[in-house]
Amino acid sequence: MKYWYETLAVAQRILIELGRRRRSLIFWAIFPVSILVINALILAERAQLTTAKAFESAAPGSLVGAALFFSCLGGSVATVVSEREQQTLKRLFISPLSGTSYFLGIFVAHSCIGIGQVILVYAIASFLGAHFQGSILLGCAIILLSIISYVGVGFILGTQFARRTEDVNSLVAAFGVPLLILGGAFLPASLFPKNLLEIAKYNPIYHMNEALMGVWAGGKEFADIEEHFWFLCIFAMVMVGCGWLSYRRMLSAERRL
Repeated sequence: MKYWYETLAVAQRILIELGRRRRSLIFWAIFPVSILVINALILAERAQLTTAKAFESAAPGSLVGAALFFSCLGGSVATVVSEREQQTLKRLFISPLSGTSYFLGIFVAHSCIGIGQVILVYAIASFLGAHFQGSILLGCAIILLSIISYVGVGFILGTQFARRTEDVNSLVAAFGVPLLILGGAFLPASLFPKNLLEIAKYNPIYHMNEALMGVWAGGKEFADIEEHFWFLCIFAMVMVGCGWLSYRRMLSAERRL
């Protein structure tokens, strides 16, 4: 229970700080909605889809390929870097708070933001006539695996490669934008040439996109997206493990400073 209360306390502190900076929360709400609307309008025009069908097809890519990427990956990188700059980690060493609880607290906080974006995107899409065909439970599992993967990668980047707040944007852009494009977040993977599509199969964003698109836009069952699902399971576990090791390494380095 000690870890549970400490984790909730850390997550609550981070969310309260974000709540005080209301501008950031507003932008995190505007961003996925704007991407959703733009993607849906493009699909409706170019693919000759109805408004409802366009929003059904645009929602998965807009969510896992854009919204969750910047809030869960970019947000966790920014949190870790700012906590280092504000000497929060130094204070952690003289407090009874454990490093495990701190790690889990950051994860829970950004998971809450990601879940909020999921609700927002799908509420708007549903309001505009979209109907999601597949299993809600399977779709939620895919989203959860996506959040875990993004936060794990965020810990790795934030602890090993970013030293100052100024590093965050360039780091996320350098690693993220090519992966987003290759993952089908802005261009459908069906438009990729064969060689590029083979490379995309090693990109977790591609599997997030294809799995959620298949379930909630195509009504597919687990057997149809099994390959994508198991790839995400393995990737999420590996990223959490690597993120934890990177976090512990950062703590050791901070103690020596």
